[in-house]
Amino acid sequence: MDDVTKLVHVRPREAIKAAEEIAQRNPCKDFSAFQPLFEKIQRELASGERHTLPYRDNADTKKGDLFILDGQKVIVADMGDSFVSDYGRPDRRLRVVYDNGTESDLLLRSLQRALNKDKASRRITEPGFGPLFSEAEEADDLPTGYIYVLRSKSDDAFIVQNRLVIHKIGVTGGVVKSRIANAKKDPTYLLADVEIVATFKLANINRKRLETLLHKFFGSARLDVELNDRFGASVEAREWFLVPLAVIEEAIQKLIEGTIGNFRYDPKAARIVGI
Repeated sequence: MDDVTKLVHVRPREAIKAAEEIAQRNPCKDFSAFQPLFEKIQRELASGERHTLPYRDNADTKKGDLFILDGQKVIVADMGDSFVSDYGRPDRRLRVVYDNGTESDLLLRSLQRALNKDKASRRITEPGFGPLFSEAEEADDLPTGYIYVLRSKSDDAFIVQNRLVIHKIGVTGGVVKSRIANAKKDPTYLLADVEIVATFKLANINRKRLETLLHKFFGSARLDVELNDRFGASVEAREWFLVPLAVIEEAIQKLIEGTIGNFRYDPKAARIVGI
């Protein structure tokens, strides 16, 4: 006999509230301001200038971010001030506009839950960065590869003093350990041994685009070094940056999410900030 005192199939109030907020959409009175944007986004998706990536659980969300939710394109049009919810978690009230002419003022966590629940949800990337990570391999893609972050073991006084924030960032399709085997004979490795401090394995990556984007993003913190190779020829080591490891990891996460175009690196504050 069933235990009639036991509640079954009852959702927590938080989940019910989230579902109610998603369902409560109102006509967007100024949709004429958004419609051309949605049309432009659709053209850029069709031309390949923009791409879509799977939504990652509770990923970072900023004003202007674009998603596909329940088959509709969605833009985060505005974000209210941060506050702490009844559950002790930080949250924000959003204005979210949909491409069918409706809008809702749901909470950030409600949007994240809806995106997590929809297994077909996608993030729409910024234009201009190319298919760095894709589900279909291109002719010049690497089937597998690595972003690697290295730290120099040089005994140069400046490097010794700043060793923990001087990193070489690169991309390879091979084994990282093999690539650095003769580092102390190579000016691009500062003629010194190096240690691998982080690697990120990737699939279907365009090495040239990815490396160019990462180096451009941290360009303001580039450490310009010129050394002579064993033949006496001058060689520039241009893949070294004065950036903390945690910031590099944050940038790669934003790159994978397709949101890196919304940010820049502030070398004075040593952190990533919104544009």
